[in-house]
Amino acid sequence: MKALRRRTMEILDKGADGDRASLWCDRVITVLVLLNVLAVVLETLPWLSSRDRSVFLLFERVSIAFFTLEYLLRLWSAGARFGEGRAWQGRRAYLLSFGGIIDIVSILPFYLQMLFPGLDLRVLRILRLVRLLKLSHYSTAIEDLLEAVRAERHAFVAAFYLLSIALILTSALMYFAENEVQPDKFASIPHAMYWSAITLTTVGYGDVAPVTPVGRIISVFTAFLGVSTVALLTGIVASSFANQMARRRVIFEAELRKAYHDGDLDPAEVDEIERLRQRFDLPDEMVAQMRAQVRRESLRPGNAGEGP
Repeated sequence: MKALRRRTMEILDKGADGDRASLWCDRVITVLVLLNVLAVVLETLPWLSSRDRSVFLLFERVSIAFFTLEYLLRLWSAGARFGEGRAWQGRRAYLLSFGGIIDIVSILPFYLQMLFPGLDLRVLRILRLVRLLKLSHYSTAIEDLLEAVRAERHAFVAAFYLLSIALILTSALMYFAENEVQPDKFASIPHAMYWSAITLTTVGYGDVAPVTPVGRIISVFTAFLGVSTVALLTGIVASSFANQMARRRVIFEAELRKAYHDGDLDPAEVDEIERLRQRFDLPDEMVAQMRAQVRRESLRPGNAGEGP
């Protein structure tokens, strides 16, 4: 049973090279998630949803059955993550993880509608789009973004502080410049904040625009201020991503050196290295180069490793 639970966990996790069952599982789940998102989008077409309502309903029920089974299997197999006697820790970790929360939220609307048929829960149906986030099981993109923001949170706070100052200042200036000639669009400073936010973020819908000479000067100043602010935020994210990848390579390489200290890898070390590779989502080519380099260094005369 323990081996079956661990194998189930390996299949449901991101597929490793050579594990055909896991790779096929990844593909099936990915395709089904994308088809579900497409179905939600197509259901909003009145002529299509009314004509093929039964088809959409059948597909939704099949999808719910599949994702419910997947959720139960992930919960059951998560007990193997921390070894024998600690199954509850693995299951708790999965329940509280980002992926576990997404998995339950993606199927919750269907069961809520079954339990409360008299309630209007149509708004909850939009939560089916959350299934798109299920792909985070096979990609660390969202976690990388959140980690990048967390790592540079002080810089983000400073940047948003500057953005807030710019938003309030330009809104106030534009209100006093345009209120008399455009009272419907610049009725107050809060109303002017819409124009300021759109201009600062360099979107510029064009539905609200200054008409006075002073207002146009303020608009140009706001546009340049917005470019600088957006560039600052973009630079923070890009820098944090680069630093994060560098830290991951350093940690992974340190783990490799530790594992190769005695000259070779035992099965437990191989599993740990592979787990770390999947967690950091490192490219196979990079990992192969790092392993070859560390392996060569461990075999040099004078090093601890004397393996073949």
